[in-house]
Amino acid sequence: GELWKLSRFGGPCEAEEAAPGRCLSLLPWDRFSAWLHCVCVVGFDLELGQAVEVIYPQHSKLTDKEKTSICYLSFPDSNSGCLGDTQFCFRFRQSSGRRLSLHCMLDQLDRDLPVSLKKDPAYYYGYVYFRQVRDKTLKRGYFQKSLVLISKLPYIHLFHTVLRHIAPEYFVKNEPFLEAVCSDVDHWPPPVPGKTLNLPIMGIIMKVNVWLFTRFSPPPFTVYIQYTQISIALPTVHEVDLFRCFCPVFFHIQMLWELVLLGEPVVVMAPSPSESSETVLALVSCISPLKYCSDFRPYFTIHDSEFKEYTTRTQAPPSVILGVTNPFFAKTLQHWPHIVRIGEIKLPGEVPKQVKVKKLKNLKTLDSKPGVYTSYKPYLNRDEEIIKQLQKGVQQKRPAEAQSVILRRYFLELTQSFIIPLERYVASLMPLQKSISPWKSPPHLRQFSQENFMKTLEKAGPQLTSGLKGDWIGLYRHFLKSPNFNGWFRTRQKEMTQKLEALHLEALCNEDLLFWSQKHTEVEIVDLVLKLKNKLFQADREHLPMKPDTMEKLQMHIDAIILALPDDLQDILLKTGTT
Repeated sequence: GELWKLSRFGGPCEAEEAAPGRCLSLLPWDRFSAWLHCVCVVGFDLELGQAVEVIYPQHSKLTDKEKTSICYLSFPDSNSGCLGDTQFCFRFRQSSGRRLSLHCMLDQLDRDLPVSLKKDPAYYYGYVYFRQVRDKTLKRGYFQKSLVLISKLPYIHLFHTVLRHIAPEYFVKNEPFLEAVCSDVDHWPPPVPGKTLNLPIMGIIMKVNVWLFTRFSPPPFTVYIQYTQISIALPTVHEVDLFRCFCPVFFHIQMLWELVLLGEPVVVMAPSPSESSETVLALVSCISPLKYCSDFRPYFTIHDSEFKEYTTRTQAPPSVILGVTNPFFAKTLQHWPHIVRIGEIKLPGEVPKQVKVKKLKNLKTLDSKPGVYTSYKPYLNRDEEIIKQLQKGVQQKRPAEAQSVILRRYFLELTQSFIIPLERYVASLMPLQKSISPWKSPPHLRQFSQENFMKTLEKAGPQLTSGLKGDWIGLYRHFLKSPNFNGWFRTRQKEMTQKLEALHLEALCNEDLLFWSQKHTEVEIVDLVLKLKNKLFQADREHLPMKPDTMEKLQMHIDAIILALPDDLQDILLKTGTT
């Protein structure tokens, strides 16, 4: 088969350059699996109700529980009254004990991506194109079907664009067309960070870059002719239209940012899955580049396997964001502390009116007026500047894309102002490089102390980068108890521990290990060789952040020490692998 080597920097290089043991033979469907788990068609059967009619490729594995989740989540609630074509997104738990397929060696690529683009290890995303049209030839009087892409990747914009292009044709041509679509995807290059990729799909080529999130001003969405094919440049693979999503709750964007940052339980009540899923995804993305570490469900139904767990009144609501459309939830979730009620999402032709935060007791039904229903008191004073800037944009008919760029930059700067003091303090927990000795285990990180961190805020707090006043200290105290802090700190801890391991290996490399071995017993030398082999194996497996030649130097040290030993020991050590 075709061979690719996955280099330490995540990029594939040609097979000829690949070192033995580092090659990944790409089998049929491996390229497809780097992007999608499978494609499903969900239809409505009078006797069975919603049912998965087709799974492609046919060898794709889904448990019965996963199929049930896909069935119920692929159709809007009957009250949504979605006639015509509707697109939305859902997310569901992967069944436990599932083994990932071999293509996951491609997960090396995942390491270099920002958090908003990484694969979701425990969840699948479902990207839906649902069609409901009148059809007198059918008993129900309606044709109802969904084409669903199941993926681990949060590439919302990319997959919705794919569906817009393929779904209308699929409903006419059926299975052979689906086969051709999947064959196209199986020719896509892997999602390599920072590269512009050409993704052919049924006669068009999509040009995407899976690292565009760092750009404040994405290029315009352009369509131009290239030979006989249409080429579409996608400005983003994952972003939703922030401004459109936040319009119904325009005056509360900063409070919503705080609620998401703190991992508070939030339910979004919307008239359709399109609005609920877009709004939930917009909320989760508003604290980027910080990862939202709790569960979130862009579209949640009463059939969901977590329904009882998330709606019980016997304990406090969990740290999740739910998007719902069924009126039943207005009663079931009325004990939740924060409820965002949105009407149909439209771009305003006029300046949105001031909407007050409403008391939760005023929310009786899903027909209640749009707004935020909560008794939460924000820690920070409201930023009137961003409100004025966006209002002015509406009056001047500024394009929605430009409004979203302004809003995304505002959220990014707010999140960075908040997180930079934490980054600075955590970096100070790193031991000094001079304390790293090649002959001792790497030193440990110093303990995180809330009290010591709070002391740093007086001189090096968010006031250095943000003019916002308010109770920043209270916001930090609350954040330090949240799942988002836990997730962020665990990631930083792992990165810094790996850095210490890498520095320790580099210190070992700079020693004359052969000279050391001449002064020690054979037992001590064998022990050192086995430890060094183990460290090499660990460094390779964990992709430790080292200077490029460290691994080679260390291997040369090991080889030189072994060659200086008696023949019988040489044989044993050369055959001995690593644990």
